[in-house]
Amino acid sequence: QDWKLQTLLSQYANSPKLLALLQAFNDAVDPEALVDDFYTSIWDVATATGYGLDVWGRIVNVPRTFAVPVDSLWVGFSEQISGTGPQPQPLSQAPAYPGYTIAITTPYTLTDDDYRKLIMVKAMANISDCSAPSLNRMLMFLFGSRGQCYVQDLGGMAMRYVFKFALTAVERAIMNYSNAVPRPAGVSVSIVEI
Repeated sequence: QDWKLQTLLSQYANSPKLLALLQAFNDAVDPEALVDDFYTSIWDVATATGYGLDVWGRIVNVPRTFAVPVDSLWVGFSEQISGTGPQPQPLSQAPAYPGYTIAITTPYTLTDDDYRKLIMVKAMANISDCSAPSLNRMLMFLFGSRGQCYVQDLGGMAMRYVFKFALTAVERAIMNYSNAVPRPAGVSVSIVEI
């Protein structure tokens, strides 16, 4: 409290009206709460939300919204069922296959927690040496709770991201379209899901 009264000349120290006016002014313009809110909501990546994460996304150049490819459904027969991809649909529920693949995408906006994780991975990538150990650390940060994943050096300027679990469409979009996970210069990169 004493530091707030430093603007008061000593000759007015016994004026209750002036002291009350100065105290009210100091309380009204006190930036302490605003600075704390700014630090929590924007500056600290670990606690930032909404707009604060959008600012960090612009700083590290990673978008919050992706165009996620949608598996197309076509008319088919039960004999065509294989694996976990899109299953054939009856005539009244899906269009006929036109003879070529149509790239259909839908926008997907990451939640604050997922976006925070992606921002941290992009920040790691910005200072990474793109060695296998550093890429493995990034993969474990992103997908460590989902299962085993790692980088495989194929030699001949080629590498592979190996996932021993099925990626969701959003995770696949993050790997392919987000620019967060680095691709070393001059190295061909593939993704394998086992």
